[in-house]
Amino acid sequence: MRISKRMATVLSAMCLVTLLTADVSLGEERMDAAFKKIGEEYIEQFAKFSPVQATMLGDHRYDGKLDEVSGESRQERLVWIRDIKKQLANIDRDKLSRANQVDYALVMHELNSRQWKIESLQEWAWNPLVYTELTGTSIYNLMSREFAPLAERLGNVARRLEQFPRLLQQVRETLDVERIPEIHAKTAVSQNAGVLRILENMVRPQLGKLSEKDRQRLTKAIAVAELAIAKHQKWLETEMLPKAKGEFRLGMEQFDEKLAFTLHSPIKRQTIKAIGEKRVEQLHNQMYALAKPLYQKQYPLTRFPKVPSAEYKRAIIRFGLEQAYAEMPAADKIVATAEEQVVNATEFMKRKNIATVLPDPLEIIIMPEFQRGVSLAYCDSPGPLDVNQKTFYAVSPIPKKWTQTQINSFLREYNTRSLYVLTIHEALPGHFHQLAHANRYKGRLRHLFASGVFIEGWAVYSEWMMCQEGFLDHDPLMKLVTLKWYLRDVTNALLDQAIHVDGMSRENAMRMMVEDAFQEEREAAGKWVRAQLTSAQLSTYFIGYLEHVLLRKEAEEQLGDKFHLKTYHDKVLSFGSPPPQFARALVLDKPIPK
Repeated sequence: MRISKRMATVLSAMCLVTLLTADVSLGEERMDAAFKKIGEEYIEQFAKFSPVQATMLGDHRYDGKLDEVSGESRQERLVWIRDIKKQLANIDRDKLSRANQVDYALVMHELNSRQWKIESLQEWAWNPLVYTELTGTSIYNLMSREFAPLAERLGNVARRLEQFPRLLQQVRETLDVERIPEIHAKTAVSQNAGVLRILENMVRPQLGKLSEKDRQRLTKAIAVAELAIAKHQKWLETEMLPKAKGEFRLGMEQFDEKLAFTLHSPIKRQTIKAIGEKRVEQLHNQMYALAKPLYQKQYPLTRFPKVPSAEYKRAIIRFGLEQAYAEMPAADKIVATAEEQVVNATEFMKRKNIATVLPDPLEIIIMPEFQRGVSLAYCDSPGPLDVNQKTFYAVSPIPKKWTQTQINSFLREYNTRSLYVLTIHEALPGHFHQLAHANRYKGRLRHLFASGVFIEGWAVYSEWMMCQEGFLDHDPLMKLVTLKWYLRDVTNALLDQAIHVDGMSRENAMRMMVEDAFQEEREAAGKWVRAQLTSAQLSTYFIGYLEHVLLRKEAEEQLGDKFHLKTYHDKVLSFGSPPPQFARALVLDKPIPK
């Protein structure tokens, strides 16, 4: 059988791993050493297969390379995955250190997930957003942070741009246009052009800082990439979009499988639905209790019914929310408002001794064009290997094509207090704060398998925890808006499975978001798009929050009077971002789950 040079390299590496793990009678120290070798080999091969993601993680050995997305490359990955799984089977997990027991579980879970995604989910064949993300981040992550001299980074930009024709040709050969959902096709059409904005705004202005030779190469590479992107844009618009009639709903079997891989938890879809529906009712009652005094302050003669109907509760809740909506940032001041709020949240954390605030730099930016269309904001932290580099809290600008009515709807949803919740979630003590701590974890392997459930759950937990600690002087409107955000997280989890499993229509989804979760039309419309483009991820917020709340409750019960909030928070964040069940074992000194 004839094999490629790259396949031969992979097989050679596998033989090395086999030799390292063949002796099943190794003692604990040698077993840890053997597992470490496998981990190092995993990191090496991962970076070769995914150089763009390696850059994101702060591994810059392959910054001049672009991923291969051909069928041959997928088969090489599968061979690699299966062999690593076989080698891990020779490791006696019970003889590993506790930290390595966690990493063993994460590696095996990730390998199974990657294999399932290639063989069963097959997004490589029907999701063009996988590739718009790849092309955009391949250049953006080289330019957004100063991890190396500018000339070196621009040299790698040139090398990657020179490979765009090959990459985009492979994309066109890989995608099965009739399987692509229309919503994914439309989003890809709008995102692909965003790569050109990166070149225009981040690369071209730096040309004058290069030597003549390097400037000529980069200029030529830009021209090559622009032609390739234009050719791909034409294909997206004329070949892909008209034929994109695929089903965006995953269906029960694939959704349940993807949910299990995403959550890395035994909790099932049916349990999420049962808990979520009950929690919606509980949150309505909490919000009603907060809104009643606000209503009675304005209408002091009101007599509230002893057993109010669901509709009555909603009306009083909306009255309270309307008071919060009255305080909105100006349409062009959202970033400036967020910057001020970061300062206030940081000062509050320090004053209340909530957690150790690290000195890492944070910058609030306008979201890059190639990332828009999925969410309003995100936290872009540096890779764990990029020490002292900036974190970006990115906010999407209001689309220019929106009407004034749509703009008002957006600003009502993201009123001043809502922006505070967003800032807490994305910055402090949410994602920026948590990931800054996680990046200080010394084990490189764990950084490859960060749990979205842990990360998103911590951010949601942070929102209400700040209210409990008295943020904004126990402001009832801040509490009401924060509960609305939590209600949105619960609703998102219900929406996730209702759309992909139960076939929920847009009309019913909008009704659920607007009527049951009090969302404005623009927010609900955007979430409908996001729910079509993604699956299982919207469930991570609610489930992660529940896991963090239960973990804190257990810690409080275990420690009693010795429980200290800052000590607890710092400890929870000291183990990286493992799935909550492993964080629980590490924090409470419980057996590591298998």
